[in-house]
Amino acid sequence: MAILEFSTFYKNQLNHKPCQIPSYLSSSFSHSRKLNLKLLPNVSRAKITSGICCSIAPNEIQNPVVTPTDSTKSKPECYGVFCWTYDLKAEEKTKSWKKMTTVAVSGAAGMISNHLLFKIASGEVFGPDQPICLKLLGSERSFQALEGVAMELEDSLYPLLREVSIGIDPYEVFEDAEWVLLIGAKPRGPGMERAALLDINGRIYAEQGKALNAVASRNVKVIVVGNPCNTNALICLKNAPDIPAKNFHALTRLEENRAKCQLALKAGVFYDKVSNMTIWGNHSTTQVPDFLNAKIDGKPVKEVIKDQRWLEEEFTEKIQKRGGTLIQKWGRSSAASTAVSIADAIKSLITPTPPGDWFSSAVYTNGNPYGIAEDIVFSMPCRSKGDGDYELVEEVIFDDYLRKRIKKTEEELLAEKRCTAHLIGEGIAVCDLPAGDTMLPGEM
Repeated sequence: MAILEFSTFYKNQLNHKPCQIPSYLSSSFSHSRKLNLKLLPNVSRAKITSGICCSIAPNEIQNPVVTPTDSTKSKPECYGVFCWTYDLKAEEKTKSWKKMTTVAVSGAAGMISNHLLFKIASGEVFGPDQPICLKLLGSERSFQALEGVAMELEDSLYPLLREVSIGIDPYEVFEDAEWVLLIGAKPRGPGMERAALLDINGRIYAEQGKALNAVASRNVKVIVVGNPCNTNALICLKNAPDIPAKNFHALTRLEENRAKCQLALKAGVFYDKVSNMTIWGNHSTTQVPDFLNAKIDGKPVKEVIKDQRWLEEEFTEKIQKRGGTLIQKWGRSSAASTAVSIADAIKSLITPTPPGDWFSSAVYTNGNPYGIAEDIVFSMPCRSKGDGDYELVEEVIFDDYLRKRIKKTEEELLAEKRCTAHLIGEGIAVCDLPAGDTMLPGEM
Protein backbone atom coordinates (compact mmCIF):
# COMPACT_ATOMS: atom_id res chain seq x y z
CA MET A 1 0.00 0.00 0.00
CA ALA A 2 1.22 3.50 -0.78
CA ILE A 3 0.80 6.18 1.84
CA LEU A 4 0.64 9.69 0.44
CA GLU A 5 0.75 13.08 2.10
CA PHE A 6 -0.72 16.10 0.30
CA SER A 7 -0.97 19.74 1.19
CA THR A 8 -4.44 21.29 0.88
CA PHE A 9 -3.48 22.93 -2.41
CA TYR A 10 -2.04 19.71 -3.74
CA LYS A 11 -5.27 17.91 -2.81
CA ASN A 12 -7.30 20.44 -4.79
CA GLN A 13 -5.15 19.86 -7.84
CA LEU A 14 -6.16 16.19 -7.90
CA ASN A 15 -9.56 17.17 -9.27
CA HIS A 16 -7.99 18.93 -12.24
CA LYS A 17 -4.89 17.06 -13.42
CA PRO A 18 -4.94 13.33 -12.75
CA CYS A 19 -2.08 11.43 -14.37
CA GLN A 20 -1.10 7.86 -14.97
CA ILE A 21 1.03 6.31 -12.28
CA PRO A 22 4.53 5.60 -13.66
CA SER A 23 5.13 2.03 -14.77
CA TYR A 24 7.88 1.46 -12.24
CA LEU A 25 5.39 2.25 -9.44
CA SER A 26 2.39 0.46 -10.91
CA SER A 27 2.97 -2.91 -9.23
CA SER A 28 1.27 -3.60 -5.93
CA PHE A 29 3.07 -2.02 -2.99
CA SER A 30 4.52 -4.12 -0.21
CA HIS A 31 3.74 -3.18 3.37
CA SER A 32 7.43 -2.54 3.99
CA ARG A 33 7.54 0.41 1.59
CA LYS A 34 6.17 3.89 1.99
CA LEU A 35 5.96 6.68 -0.56
CA ASN A 36 5.79 10.23 0.72
CA LEU A 37 5.01 12.93 -1.80
CA LYS A 38 5.86 16.20 -0.07
CA LEU A 39 5.80 19.73 -1.33
CA LEU A 40 9.33 21.06 -1.18
CA PRO A 41 9.50 24.21 0.91
CA ASN A 42 10.45 26.73 -1.75
CA VAL A 43 8.36 25.44 -4.65
CA SER A 44 5.84 28.13 -5.54
CA ARG A 45 2.15 27.55 -6.21
CA ALA A 46 2.65 28.82 -9.75
CA LYS A 47 5.21 26.14 -10.46
CA ILE A 48 2.89 23.42 -9.19
CA THR A 49 -0.06 24.66 -11.24
CA SER A 50 1.94 24.78 -14.44
CA GLY A 51 4.29 21.87 -14.19
CA ILE A 52 3.38 19.24 -11.60
CA CYS A 53 0.50 16.80 -11.52
CA CYS A 54 -0.26 13.95 -9.20
CA SER A 55 0.38 10.33 -10.11
CA ILE A 56 -2.77 8.81 -8.54
CA ALA A 57 -6.34 9.62 -9.51
CA PRO A 58 -8.74 10.96 -6.82
CA ASN A 59 -10.70 7.73 -6.50
CA GLU A 60 -7.49 5.78 -5.79
CA ILE A 61 -6.69 7.67 -2.57
CA GLN A 62 -7.40 5.29 0.29
CA ASN A 63 -5.87 7.21 3.19
CA PRO A 64 -6.93 10.50 4.77
CA VAL A 65 -4.96 13.62 3.99
CA VAL A 66 -2.25 14.15 6.57
CA THR A 67 -1.68 17.72 7.70
CA PRO A 68 2.06 18.22 8.38
CA THR A 69 2.80 18.88 12.03
CA ASP A 70 5.49 21.25 13.23
CA SER A 71 7.82 18.31 13.79
CA THR A 72 7.18 17.07 10.26
CA LYS A 73 7.88 20.48 8.79
CA SER A 74 11.20 20.71 10.63
CA LYS A 75 12.60 17.61 8.99
CA PRO A 76 14.77 17.91 5.87
CA GLU A 77 12.89 17.12 2.69
CA CYS A 78 13.40 13.82 0.97
CA TYR A 79 13.42 14.02 -2.80
CA GLY A 80 11.38 12.21 -5.43
CA VAL A 81 12.02 8.51 -5.74
CA PHE A 82 14.23 8.76 -2.65
CA CYS A 83 11.09 9.26 -0.58
CA TRP A 84 10.63 5.51 -0.84
CA THR A 85 11.62 3.75 2.34
CA TYR A 86 12.89 0.31 1.47
CA ASP A 87 13.09 -2.71 3.73
CA LEU A 88 16.86 -3.14 3.36
CA LYS A 89 16.82 -6.15 5.68
CA ALA A 90 14.72 -8.05 3.16
CA GLU A 91 16.99 -7.02 0.30
CA GLU A 92 20.09 -8.02 2.23
CA LYS A 93 18.89 -11.62 2.15
CA THR A 94 19.64 -11.70 -1.56
CA LYS A 95 22.40 -9.09 -1.76
CA SER A 96 25.70 -8.96 0.10
CA TRP A 97 25.24 -5.30 0.98
CA LYS A 98 26.52 -3.64 4.10
CA LYS A 99 24.39 -1.58 6.46
CA MET A 100 23.57 1.81 4.90
CA THR A 101 25.92 4.66 5.78
CA THR A 102 24.85 8.29 6.01
CA VAL A 103 26.99 10.97 4.36
CA ALA A 104 26.21 14.66 4.85
CA VAL A 105 27.71 17.27 2.53
CA SER A 106 27.72 21.05 2.97
CA GLY A 107 28.07 23.29 -0.06
CA ALA A 108 26.20 20.55 -1.88
CA ALA A 109 25.11 22.80 -4.75
CA GLY A 110 28.67 23.86 -5.58
CA MET A 111 31.02 22.72 -8.32
CA ILE A 112 33.16 20.46 -6.11
CA SER A 113 30.06 18.64 -4.85
CA ASN A 114 28.76 18.37 -8.41
CA HIS A 115 31.68 16.05 -9.11
CA LEU A 116 31.94 14.37 -5.70
CA LEU A 117 28.32 13.37 -5.06
CA PHE A 118 28.14 11.18 -8.14
CA LYS A 119 31.36 9.41 -7.16
CA ILE A 120 29.88 8.64 -3.76
CA ALA A 121 26.50 7.56 -5.18
CA SER A 122 28.11 5.25 -7.73
CA GLY A 123 30.02 3.23 -5.13
CA GLU A 124 33.42 4.50 -6.27
CA VAL A 125 34.25 5.96 -2.84
CA PHE A 126 32.76 3.69 -0.18
CA GLY A 127 32.65 0.52 -2.25
CA PRO A 128 30.29 -1.44 -4.54
CA ASP A 129 28.52 -3.11 -1.61
CA GLN A 130 27.85 0.00 0.50
CA PRO A 131 24.33 1.54 0.32
CA ILE A 132 24.43 5.30 0.77
CA CYS A 133 22.14 7.94 2.26
CA LEU A 134 23.09 11.43 1.08
CA LYS A 135 22.05 14.47 3.11
CA LEU A 136 22.73 17.72 1.28
CA LEU A 137 23.17 21.05 3.04
CA GLY A 138 22.77 24.34 1.22
CA SER A 139 21.41 27.81 1.88
CA GLU A 140 18.15 29.57 1.14
CA ARG A 141 19.86 31.08 -1.88
CA SER A 142 21.02 27.68 -3.20
CA PHE A 143 17.96 25.60 -2.31
CA GLN A 144 16.60 25.47 -5.85
CA ALA A 145 20.02 24.34 -7.06
CA LEU A 146 19.94 21.61 -4.40
CA GLU A 147 16.71 20.38 -5.95
CA GLY A 148 18.48 20.26 -9.30
CA VAL A 149 21.32 18.21 -7.80
CA ALA A 150 18.76 15.80 -6.31
CA MET A 151 17.05 15.51 -9.70
CA GLU A 152 20.33 14.56 -11.38
CA LEU A 153 21.08 12.00 -8.69
CA GLU A 154 17.57 10.61 -9.17
CA ASP A 155 18.01 10.39 -12.95
CA SER A 156 21.34 8.59 -12.61
CA LEU A 157 19.68 5.40 -11.26
CA TYR A 158 22.44 4.48 -8.82
CA PRO A 159 21.36 1.23 -7.11
CA LEU A 160 23.43 1.99 -4.00
CA LEU A 161 21.90 5.43 -3.46
CA ARG A 162 18.94 4.64 -1.22
CA GLU A 163 18.04 8.02 0.27
CA VAL A 164 18.58 11.69 -0.54
CA SER A 165 17.40 14.62 1.57
CA ILE A 166 18.07 18.33 1.20
CA GLY A 167 17.95 21.16 3.71
CA ILE A 168 19.41 24.42 4.93
CA ASP A 169 19.66 23.69 8.67
CA PRO A 170 22.79 21.78 9.80
CA TYR A 171 20.94 20.54 12.88
CA GLU A 172 18.60 18.67 10.54
CA VAL A 173 21.00 17.64 7.80
CA PHE A 174 23.75 16.36 10.13
CA GLU A 175 21.41 14.17 12.17
CA ASP A 176 22.91 10.66 12.60
CA ALA A 177 25.55 11.40 9.93
CA GLU A 178 28.52 9.02 9.97
CA TRP A 179 30.58 11.04 7.49
CA VAL A 180 30.36 14.82 7.11
CA LEU A 181 32.12 16.60 4.26
CA LEU A 182 32.23 20.34 4.93
CA ILE A 183 32.85 21.87 1.54
CA GLY A 184 30.82 25.07 1.76
CA ALA A 185 32.65 28.29 2.67
CA LYS A 186 32.60 31.92 1.71
CA PRO A 187 35.32 32.79 -0.83
CA ARG A 188 37.61 35.72 -0.18
CA GLY A 189 36.38 38.77 -2.04
CA PRO A 190 38.42 41.67 -3.46
CA GLY A 191 40.13 43.68 -0.74
CA MET A 192 39.16 41.23 2.01
CA GLU A 193 41.84 40.61 4.61
CA ARG A 194 42.68 37.05 5.57
CA ALA A 195 41.66 37.86 9.17
CA ALA A 196 38.19 38.84 7.97
CA LEU A 197 37.82 35.59 6.06
CA LEU A 198 38.94 33.63 9.11
CA ASP A 199 36.21 35.32 11.15
CA ILE A 200 33.41 34.97 8.57
CA ASN A 201 34.03 31.32 7.78
CA GLY A 202 35.00 30.59 11.37
CA ARG A 203 31.51 31.59 12.52
CA ILE A 204 30.00 29.23 9.97
CA TYR A 205 32.19 26.36 11.13
CA ALA A 206 31.57 27.12 14.81
CA GLU A 207 27.85 26.73 14.22
CA GLN A 208 28.36 23.56 12.19
CA GLY A 209 30.54 22.15 14.98
CA LYS A 210 27.73 22.77 17.46
CA ALA A 211 25.29 21.03 15.14
CA LEU A 212 27.60 18.03 14.78
CA ASN A 213 27.97 17.86 18.54
CA ALA A 214 24.20 17.89 19.00
CA VAL A 215 22.95 15.47 16.35
CA ALA A 216 25.68 13.59 14.44
CA SER A 217 26.86 10.06 15.13
CA ARG A 218 29.21 9.99 18.14
CA ASN A 219 31.95 8.56 15.93
CA VAL A 220 31.31 10.78 12.90
CA LYS A 221 34.29 11.40 10.62
CA VAL A 222 34.53 15.02 9.45
CA ILE A 223 36.57 16.29 6.49
CA VAL A 224 36.83 20.08 6.20
CA VAL A 225 37.42 21.41 2.70
CA GLY A 226 36.22 25.01 2.96
CA ASN A 227 39.11 27.41 3.42
CA PRO A 228 41.05 28.33 5.47
CA CYS A 229 40.48 24.63 6.12
CA ASN A 230 43.01 23.93 8.90
CA THR A 231 41.68 26.61 11.20
CA ASN A 232 38.08 25.97 10.16
CA ALA A 233 38.60 22.36 11.25
CA LEU A 234 40.05 23.52 14.57
CA ILE A 235 37.07 25.80 15.17
CA CYS A 236 34.68 23.03 14.24
CA LEU A 237 36.20 20.43 16.57
CA LYS A 238 36.43 22.91 19.44
CA ASN A 239 32.69 23.47 19.14
CA ALA A 240 32.03 19.71 19.12
CA PRO A 241 33.56 18.58 22.44
CA ASP A 242 31.58 15.32 22.54
CA ILE A 243 33.13 14.08 19.29
CA PRO A 244 36.76 12.85 19.36
CA ALA A 245 39.06 15.60 18.09
CA LYS A 246 40.95 12.91 16.21
CA ASN A 247 37.91 12.45 13.93
CA PHE A 248 38.35 15.86 12.28
CA HIS A 249 40.45 16.28 9.13
CA ALA A 250 41.33 19.25 6.94
CA LEU A 251 41.96 18.41 3.31
CA THR A 252 45.55 18.53 2.05
CA ARG A 253 45.21 15.50 -0.21
CA LEU A 254 44.98 17.62 -3.37
CA GLU A 255 48.43 19.05 -2.63
CA GLU A 256 49.75 15.53 -2.03
CA ASN A 257 48.38 14.41 -5.39
CA ARG A 258 49.87 17.45 -7.12
CA ALA A 259 53.25 16.79 -5.51
CA LYS A 260 53.23 13.18 -6.67
CA CYS A 261 52.43 14.34 -10.19
CA GLN A 262 55.32 16.82 -10.30
CA LEU A 263 57.84 14.34 -8.90
CA ALA A 264 56.73 11.74 -11.44
CA LEU A 265 57.09 14.23 -14.30
CA LYS A 266 60.57 15.23 -13.19
CA ALA A 267 61.68 11.62 -12.76
CA GLY A 268 60.12 10.45 -16.01
CA VAL A 269 57.92 7.80 -14.39
CA PHE A 270 54.20 7.26 -13.99
CA TYR A 271 52.78 8.71 -10.77
CA ASP A 272 51.93 5.33 -9.26
CA LYS A 273 55.67 4.93 -8.67
CA VAL A 274 55.64 7.84 -6.17
CA SER A 275 54.90 6.98 -2.54
CA ASN A 276 55.39 8.27 1.02
CA MET A 277 54.49 11.80 0.03
CA THR A 278 53.76 14.18 2.91
CA ILE A 279 52.34 17.67 2.92
CA TRP A 280 53.26 19.30 6.23
CA GLY A 281 51.39 22.15 7.86
CA ASN A 282 48.82 24.63 6.67
CA HIS A 283 46.74 24.71 3.51
CA SER A 284 48.48 27.89 2.38
CA THR A 285 51.66 28.89 0.60
CA THR A 286 53.57 27.99 3.77
CA GLN A 287 52.72 24.31 3.22
CA VAL A 288 55.73 22.01 2.99
CA PRO A 289 55.80 19.30 0.28
CA ASP A 290 58.26 16.79 1.77
CA PHE A 291 60.67 15.43 -0.84
CA LEU A 292 63.07 14.20 1.88
CA ASN A 293 60.86 11.27 2.93
CA ALA A 294 59.10 10.69 -0.39
CA LYS A 295 60.09 7.75 -2.60
CA ILE A 296 60.11 6.99 -6.31
CA ASP A 297 59.89 3.30 -7.16
CA GLY A 298 60.93 2.53 -3.59
CA LYS A 299 64.02 4.74 -3.63
CA PRO A 300 64.42 8.10 -1.82
CA VAL A 301 63.51 10.95 -4.14
CA LYS A 302 66.93 12.58 -3.67
CA GLU A 303 68.59 9.45 -5.09
CA VAL A 304 66.42 9.62 -8.21
CA ILE A 305 66.19 13.39 -8.68
CA LYS A 306 69.62 14.80 -7.94
CA ASP A 307 68.73 18.40 -8.75
CA GLN A 308 68.66 19.86 -5.21
CA ARG A 309 67.85 23.37 -6.40
CA TRP A 310 64.81 22.14 -8.30
CA LEU A 311 63.57 20.21 -5.26
CA GLU A 312 63.99 23.09 -2.82
CA GLU A 313 62.76 25.89 -5.06
CA GLU A 314 60.85 24.94 -8.20
CA PHE A 315 59.14 21.84 -6.83
CA THR A 316 57.68 23.57 -3.79
CA GLU A 317 56.65 26.62 -5.83
CA LYS A 318 54.94 24.44 -8.43
CA ILE A 319 52.76 22.85 -5.76
CA GLN A 320 51.94 26.16 -4.13
CA LYS A 321 51.06 27.87 -7.43
CA ARG A 322 49.42 24.96 -9.23
CA GLY A 323 45.92 26.14 -8.29
CA GLY A 324 46.60 29.66 -9.56
CA THR A 325 48.02 28.36 -12.83
CA LEU A 326 44.94 26.21 -13.32
CA ILE A 327 42.67 29.21 -12.75
CA GLN A 328 44.58 31.17 -15.39
CA LYS A 329 44.19 28.35 -17.91
CA TRP A 330 40.70 27.16 -17.05
CA GLY A 331 39.09 30.32 -15.78
CA ARG A 332 37.87 28.64 -12.59
CA SER A 333 39.30 26.94 -9.53
CA SER A 334 39.96 23.22 -9.37
CA ALA A 335 36.66 21.47 -8.70
CA ALA A 336 37.03 18.05 -10.33
CA SER A 337 40.52 17.35 -8.94
CA THR A 338 39.44 18.60 -5.51
CA ALA A 339 36.53 16.16 -5.61
CA VAL A 340 38.93 13.36 -6.55
CA SER A 341 41.19 14.29 -3.64
CA ILE A 342 38.25 14.20 -1.19
CA ALA A 343 37.37 10.75 -2.49
CA ASP A 344 41.02 9.72 -2.10
CA ALA A 345 41.07 11.05 1.47
CA ILE A 346 38.01 8.99 2.40
CA LYS A 347 39.35 5.86 0.71
CA SER A 348 42.63 6.23 2.59
CA LEU A 349 40.70 5.99 5.86
CA ILE A 350 38.47 3.06 4.91
CA THR A 351 41.15 1.05 3.06
CA PRO A 352 44.27 -0.35 4.76
CA THR A 353 47.34 1.69 3.86
CA PRO A 354 49.80 -0.32 1.75
CA PRO A 355 52.72 -1.60 3.87
CA GLY A 356 55.45 1.00 4.24
CA ASP A 357 53.41 3.81 2.67
CA TRP A 358 51.36 6.67 4.15
CA PHE A 359 49.12 9.56 3.17
CA SER A 360 48.69 13.21 4.17
CA SER A 361 45.88 14.68 6.20
CA ALA A 362 45.64 17.75 8.42
CA VAL A 363 44.66 16.45 11.85
CA TYR A 364 44.72 17.47 15.51
CA THR A 365 48.29 17.69 16.77
CA ASN A 366 47.87 16.60 20.40
CA GLY A 367 50.24 13.74 21.12
CA ASN A 368 52.14 14.03 17.81
CA PRO A 369 55.69 12.57 17.78
CA TYR A 370 57.28 15.39 15.75
CA GLY A 371 57.51 18.18 18.32
CA ILE A 372 54.87 20.25 16.50
CA ALA A 373 52.86 22.59 18.72
CA GLU A 374 49.76 20.98 20.18
CA ASP A 375 46.16 22.14 19.87
CA ILE A 376 46.22 23.05 16.18
CA VAL A 377 45.23 21.18 13.01
CA PHE A 378 48.37 20.40 11.03
CA SER A 379 48.96 18.24 7.98
CA MET A 380 51.10 15.22 8.84
CA PRO A 381 51.80 11.70 7.54
CA CYS A 382 49.12 9.17 8.51
CA ARG A 383 48.33 5.52 7.91
CA SER A 384 45.13 3.57 8.48
CA LYS A 385 44.02 0.01 9.12
CA GLY A 386 40.93 0.74 7.01
CA ASP A 387 38.54 1.22 9.91
CA GLY A 388 38.11 4.98 9.47
CA ASP A 389 40.74 5.71 12.09
CA TYR A 390 44.43 6.52 11.58
CA GLU A 391 47.75 6.72 13.35
CA LEU A 392 50.62 9.13 12.82
CA VAL A 393 53.73 7.74 11.16
CA GLU A 394 56.83 7.80 13.34
CA GLU A 395 59.54 6.58 10.96
CA VAL A 396 60.14 9.91 9.22
CA ILE A 397 63.41 11.79 9.04
CA PHE A 398 64.10 15.52 9.24
CA ASP A 399 66.87 17.81 8.13
CA ASP A 400 67.45 21.52 8.82
CA TYR A 401 65.68 22.57 5.62
CA LEU A 402 62.54 20.57 6.45
CA ARG A 403 62.41 21.65 10.10
CA LYS A 404 62.80 25.32 9.16
CA ARG A 405 59.91 25.12 6.69
CA ILE A 406 57.72 23.22 9.17
CA LYS A 407 58.38 25.85 11.82
CA LYS A 408 57.19 28.62 9.51
CA THR A 409 53.87 26.94 8.71
CA GLU A 410 53.41 26.08 12.41
CA GLU A 411 53.83 29.75 13.36
CA GLU A 412 51.21 30.73 10.80
CA LEU A 413 48.68 28.25 12.20
CA LEU A 414 49.31 29.43 15.75
CA ALA A 415 48.67 32.99 14.57
CA GLU A 416 45.42 31.91 12.88
CA LYS A 417 44.39 30.25 16.13
CA ARG A 418 44.96 33.49 18.05
CA CYS A 419 42.96 35.33 15.42
CA THR A 420 39.96 33.05 16.03
CA ALA A 421 40.26 32.75 19.82
CA HIS A 422 36.74 34.18 20.21
CA LEU A 423 35.36 31.23 18.24
CA ILE A 424 37.10 28.46 20.17
CA GLY A 425 36.47 29.68 23.72
CA GLU A 426 39.90 31.16 24.32
CA GLY A 427 39.06 34.78 24.95
CA ILE A 428 39.56 37.84 22.79
CA ALA A 429 40.96 37.43 19.30
CA VAL A 430 44.36 38.93 18.54
CA CYS A 431 45.16 38.98 14.83
CA ASP A 432 48.92 39.12 14.35
CA LEU A 433 49.06 37.13 11.13
CA PRO A 434 52.48 36.92 9.45
CA ALA A 435 53.27 39.60 6.90
CA GLY A 436 52.55 38.78 3.29
CA ASP A 437 49.58 37.05 1.73
CA THR A 438 49.94 33.28 2.08
CA MET A 439 46.46 32.42 0.87
CA LEU A 440 46.19 29.92 -1.95
CA PRO A 441 44.45 31.08 -5.16
CA GLY A 442 41.48 28.74 -4.66
CA GLU A 443 40.47 30.73 -1.57
CA MET A 444 39.94 33.92 -3.56
